[in-house]
Amino acid sequence: MQLQVLNSPFNQEQAELLNRILPTLTESQKVWLSGYLAASSTTLAFGALNAQTSVLSNQSTGKNISKDVTILYGSQTGNAKGLANKTGKQLEGNGFKVTISSMSDFKANNIKKVQNLLIIVSTHGEGDPPDNALSFHEFLHSKRAPKLDDLHFSVLALGDSSYEFFCQTGKEFDSRLEELGGTRLYPRFDCDVDYDEPASEWLQGVLGSLSEAEGSNAAPVAAAATQVESVYSRSNPFRAEVLENINLNGRGSNKETRHLEISLEGSGLSYEPGDSLGIYPENDPALVELLLAELKWDSEAGVTLNKQGDILSLKEALKSYYEITTLTKPLLQKVLELTGNETLQEILAQGNEEKLKAYIHGRDLVDFVRDFGAWGTSAQEFVSILRKIPARLYSIASSLSASPDEVHLTIGAVRYDAHGRERKGVCSILTAERLQPGDTLPVFIQHNENFKLPATSDTPIIMVGPGTGVAPFRSFMQEREEAGAEGKAWMFFGDQHFVTDFLYQTEWQKWLKNGVLTKMDVAFSRDTDKKVYVQHRMLEQSKELFAWLEEGAVVYICGDEKHMAHDVHNTLLDIIEKEGAMSRENAEAYLAELQQQKRYQRDVY
Repeated sequence: MQLQVLNSPFNQEQAELLNRILPTLTESQKVWLSGYLAASSTTLAFGALNAQTSVLSNQSTGKNISKDVTILYGSQTGNAKGLANKTGKQLEGNGFKVTISSMSDFKANNIKKVQNLLIIVSTHGEGDPPDNALSFHEFLHSKRAPKLDDLHFSVLALGDSSYEFFCQTGKEFDSRLEELGGTRLYPRFDCDVDYDEPASEWLQGVLGSLSEAEGSNAAPVAAAATQVESVYSRSNPFRAEVLENINLNGRGSNKETRHLEISLEGSGLSYEPGDSLGIYPENDPALVELLLAELKWDSEAGVTLNKQGDILSLKEALKSYYEITTLTKPLLQKVLELTGNETLQEILAQGNEEKLKAYIHGRDLVDFVRDFGAWGTSAQEFVSILRKIPARLYSIASSLSASPDEVHLTIGAVRYDAHGRERKGVCSILTAERLQPGDTLPVFIQHNENFKLPATSDTPIIMVGPGTGVAPFRSFMQEREEAGAEGKAWMFFGDQHFVTDFLYQTEWQKWLKNGVLTKMDVAFSRDTDKKVYVQHRMLEQSKELFAWLEEGAVVYICGDEKHMAHDVHNTLLDIIEKEGAMSRENAEAYLAELQQQKRYQRDVY
């Protein structure tokens, strides 16, 4: 719709400018702009509004609705926390009084005092709550949970649809709050890895419901003054130059572990030890060619990527924009809706989860197209149901204090055979095979408040990081060396072979020599007839390890969640039970208390 000068308060030049820019705006940009304009003209009105009573009548239920809103987040990598903070700013801009808290910092019994509750939570591993949501999740699902008849709530669930238990934790919170008597302010939204648009839609819906409940007809107002963020972010990554890319493993190793040094100069990005770097990778060109050969469409045909109308050739879109290496249940369901394929219907049938898992595991889009053909009648229809390539997060292996304007990563190359073809990790093989110094990568910083050095440098730390799990502990050591930290530090490292796989060996030896590192135990599983892992070294040192815990040490674990982290967790329980002369139940309570005190932190994947 064109703005006409005759029926508007704008002059000819202003009308022309508006007519040029309005058609280019996304829906979220239009909402933000309308909020910004409303906020700039209603600042005084908000002052008067906030002076009024904070309890307003809900016309539909007859209950009193408070203008106080509590936001609780459960976050493993920081995404849920970031969304909680953004949501809080939006609500404050609309005149609400907001309390934001990690679930681990929230006194669970206070839930009965809350009237408006927003839950923003991710799902970790195989359907588990994030570490900082465990205690609250357990409380709500226990017999101690109170009735919540006066509660109004909404849940934003974050997840990854390539996992079986997609958004499971958010679903559990949503159903449990309803069981306890709560009323939904707005339906739960389940977000995949590309969560920006659905999260924005959920927030607008929540704002609308809250405004309706308080009897206000005002449109949601964006908190314009508080939404300004750094230039580069997850949604606007920085093109960072690669300075170094070397293989850390020695000749003859079964592994290939890349050490990347990347320049952040000119980005304004900063990080702390424990944070991660996000990378948006590109698919392997050879895999793209295999897929194009199956599709038989013109590889140069243009396809529209998003609501903004961005266009790429089919070939470029499959290489740099769409995920083609992973099959997910939602993707298969969308294909079934389009094709009605009977075999696919059988795979997706309720109660057939094991068959679905077996089919998805190890297969990619090439396999799927070979098995079921391309859906749709055009390249555009085909790509319309694919999801964007998700960013890969890597624990940062450097300290800004030691390497200003740089970030270092430790990335293990992933290669394996499945269903008659060699498979390759999207980002890890990009770095191992195709990335050269001078090339650039789109990157952003992912802050992680759940994996941080102690506030005081004299606090002892115990680090468990086999393989690439060593990365954040290199960052810890560099930071402590630069700061002159005096607290004790103990490292448990493991890999396959001492000669070829002792990552950053000379650096650990230097830190042992100069006292930055107090003690180091290593386990090389393939150097002896009996496989020895980090948890075995921990058990050998159980008496001293427990003594460190009693002195106030903080325990950190980084690496594989499914096997290593699980084994190390059970080993810690064994040590606490034995050396503390406790029952298993008391040992579990001891470890849970460490977690509550942020003295047991995990960065696992």
